[in-house]
Amino acid sequence: MNRSSLPFPALILSVAFACGLFVGSSCAARSQTPPAPQRATSTPYSGDLSIFEYPDRDKKLQIDRVMNLLGIRAGKTVADIGAGSGWFTVRAARRVGPTGTIFAEDINPDAIRYIDERAKRERLKNVQTLLGTPDQTRLPAGSVDAVLLLKVYHEIARPVPFMRELRRSLRPAARVGIIDRNGNGEDHGLDRAIVEREMAEAGYKLASRYDFTKADGQDYFLIFTVP
Repeated sequence: MNRSSLPFPALILSVAFACGLFVGSSCAARSQTPPAPQRATSTPYSGDLSIFEYPDRDKKLQIDRVMNLLGIRAGKTVADIGAGSGWFTVRAARRVGPTGTIFAEDINPDAIRYIDERAKRERLKNVQTLLGTPDQTRLPAGSVDAVLLLKVYHEIARPVPFMRELRRSLRPAARVGIIDRNGNGEDHGLDRAIVEREMAEAGYKLASRYDFTKADGQDYFLIFTVP
């Protein structure tokens, strides 16, 4: 029997069930509910990559301390998300040595070419570049022990799905570090509380929080794990 041949009372009941009236909702309410607003993000940087290289950056950012806290040591596999010029990539590559691996990921093809040339020039055979997308890093599943997003989280347009996708690439006990500055999302910064909330929504647990990166203009260094 098709719906048009139902008796009038039965037709009313059929429509009611279809619209979910018996569970406290309605077709109209569902169709008119707007999607959740997407928070502001910054346009990914695509300019001169040399701006990431300055003589005292290692000292200001305390990059050795950052790597210690992320558990980056010989033999480990590390992902540099939004690698840019490869400033962190080459430092991590030297730290993990020939038995380790560094995945340098970026969505900018120019950055990938730049890092490939840099790794060849500096004879770093443990660097693998990945041209990602705004939604995926393309890291191999279950491949990395540590991840660093250095001044890049504020550029991720859909951070919760992105970080959920990243989880499949993590090994047990992997650490994910985020270094950034406070801001409104559009000014190449994002308030720390927003980052922590989004990471929790993506299934991460805040393990530790530091501010020693302020000398380099970065307000916080957060480390997350997956429970």
